[in-house]
Amino acid sequence: MRVLVSAASRHGSTAEMAAEIASVLAEAGIDPVVAPPDDVHSLDGFDAAVIGSAIYVGHWLAPARDLVERLLPELAERPVWFFSSGPVGDPPAPIEEPEDVAELAAQARARGHQVFAGRIDRQQLGLGEKVIMAALRVPEGDYRPWTDVRTWSEGIARALTEEKGAVPGAEAGNGPQGETA
Repeated sequence: MRVLVSAASRHGSTAEMAAEIASVLAEAGIDPVVAPPDDVHSLDGFDAAVIGSAIYVGHWLAPARDLVERLLPELAERPVWFFSSGPVGDPPAPIEEPEDVAELAAQARARGHQVFAGRIDRQQLGLGEKVIMAALRVPEGDYRPWTDVRTWSEGIARALTEEKGAVPGAEAGNGPQGETA
């Protein structure tokens, strides 16, 4: 089973989460392919997808939105999950879902959308971002819940392997004794 894992990430934090998701899928015997949204032009050869984005000003980044809109018919034919990274602080705030994701998730028939806390490293921010962060009093720090990311990813791996007859890597028609999955 081959799964696309793609995330739009402005400063690398969300891309690191995508890499962790892929690692968990690989541990379960699934073949993950990590690619930035702009590099994905088709879902040919993929059985499922996990798509995410950093949240900025309550929205997904344009590359993630564009990926979903561009491949919407293909996404709707496969198992797909969305994730977002962005709330910061202890407890993380804001906790609302990004404004544009609910509609995209419905259109893509996503099986779920998970919002994870993110990371703010002021050294990586541009001047405009620093001004906004200061004005909003956004706390600096890494708030990503790695245990929650792994647990969520393990749930995806379980769902995918159960659907394929609990045989990781078995392609349709090539399951045990030639059964169709």
